Amino acid sequence: MAHTMRSRIGFFTLRYSNLVKPRIPVPLKYQRLCFHTSWILDVKGKELFMPSLSPTMETGTIVKWLKKEGDKINPGDAIADIQTDKAVVAMEVEDDLVLAKILIPEGTTNIKVGTLIALTVNEGEDWKTVEMPDSAAAPTPPTPSAPSVSEPDAPPPPGQQNVPMPALSPTMSTGTIVKWIKKEGDEIAPGDAIAEIQTDKAVMTFEMEDEAVLAKILAPEGSQVEVGQFIAIIVEKGMDWKNVVTPKVLKPSAGAAASAAPAAAKPEEKGQVYGLAVRRLLEEYGLDPNSIKGTGRPNRILKSDILAHIQANNVQRVDLKAAAPPKSAKGGRAASPGPMVPGRPSTYEDTPVSNIRSVIAKRLGESKSNIPHSYAAIDIKINKLMEIRKQLKEDGINVSVNDFITKAAAHALVECPVINTLYTKNQIVRAPKVDISIAVASPTGLITPIVFDAASKNLVEISTTIKELANKARAGSLKPNEFQGGSFTISNLGMFGIKEFSAIINPPQTAILAVGTGREELSDSLTTFTKMRVTLSYDRRAIAEDEAADFLAR
Repeated sequence: MAHTMRSRIGFFTLRYSNLVKPRIPVPLKYQRLCFHTSWILDVKGKELFMPSLSPTMETGTIVKWLKKEGDKINPGDAIADIQTDKAVVAMEVEDDLVLAKILIPEGTTNIKVGTLIALTVNEGEDWKTVEMPDSAAAPTPPTPSAPSVSEPDAPPPPGQQNVPMPALSPTMSTGTIVKWIKKEGDEIAPGDAIAEIQTDKAVMTFEMEDEAVLAKILAPEGSQVEVGQFIAIIVEKGMDWKNVVTPKVLKPSAGAAASAAPAAAKPEEKGQVYGLAVRRLLEEYGLDPNSIKGTGRPNRILKSDILAHIQANNVQRVDLKAAAPPKSAKGGRAASPGPMVPGRPSTYEDTPVSNIRSVIAKRLGESKSNIPHSYAAIDIKINKLMEIRKQLKEDGINVSVNDFITKAAAHALVECPVINTLYTKNQIVRAPKVDISIAVASPTGLITPIVFDAASKNLVEISTTIKELANKARAGSLKPNEFQGGSFTISNLGMFGIKEFSAIINPPQTAILAVGTGREELSDSLTTFTKMRVTLSYDRRAIAEDEAADFLAR
């Protein structure tokens, strides 16, 4: 019907084109706002929202669109790969549709559940003229929020240094200026105390390690100041101390505070430390700090040491602009310039946290904060287990120690149902079956695929299931029903040589078993046996100490 009407109207417009107002072309930059340039028979699109693909999913990332605009979608077809807080999951559609418009492109992160991500139309409708439904508005991709911390001021001019409140004890977060020992305009010699500061432990003196002049006091006596906040300004000797630039932001960023702190020793390649005035001389004369012996506190170079070295060796100033990076012995550029070359980029690299890792961190933090963890450990002799495993291997059956542990834990959970429980809404709920989650490390983080009804499976079935689930987890192809749920978790680090560790409970489960490596020991009769330690972390609200001990014994 739509095609018939469209052709008739098209005929009318051609015949009576002189009577019809000509179509006004829409600039390309505005076409994406209205999705089309047609003004007759536009199709209202059906909304496709970001789905909730796991119980704890709050945001998702569109990894890849499996369908493109104009593609037909059959019931059960996957249209996009979406990274949830657990894994990369395929988003499927259950109706006959056509993908008309993709609103959120691939790679967009932190898309909230329920956000409009695409428009579809029924089969047979013109998908090219799709427009937004009346009840919806065009979505805007999420943008990173602005940092809440104020940006620090620009670096102070040469020769000036802003002095932050030092951390004079390991637990100090704030300090009170009890008394300024030096006043504005006073000269400071290396080792001079300039102020008395009350920490969380005692009243201590704040000493300077460089020659300078106290130019301006920013925090008066009696004021309480956070660690890192600027409290004074110092300048080099000979400068006009009355003419200094006062910072607008007194609380710098962590990196700025660390680099500006005169009391904090600056480590170099061989342990040499020095302050601002010394660094400036090193740069001006192109000196290597490791070739100069400091006379200050251990491994500290003083300004007088640099001046003595310059005079003794008749060192001349260098033109920093014309100075080229040092060459290696083979004639090529050195891997990293010396410490005297300013502006060297940082060798550290920031790695963004994926959705999966951020949610893992959040859930682990909540687990440790909200669940009263208790721990019980036991050593198990596994000589017989190793003998049986060897016999099975000779018969062509390869099973791991972890497969035996899973099978044993499943039977122990049947005999100790109080361990096979969930703690939800301040209630202890016994799980009807033994569904064991196996912790698997994947490139995006830890995930726990489930061996369902493990008690009813034999050893080979458990081994096959774990291998299949582990491969899927590492490939990011697990389906939601393969990792959501579970009544008990096993985390095994024995293959990495870890003797013992304690795992964090995966809520709403009430227990998790941490498995260490097998290690050989000598008995009293000087015979060798293999011992393995397992540690049970359990929720004390749901499980008592004797119940945990009974489970481990079984």
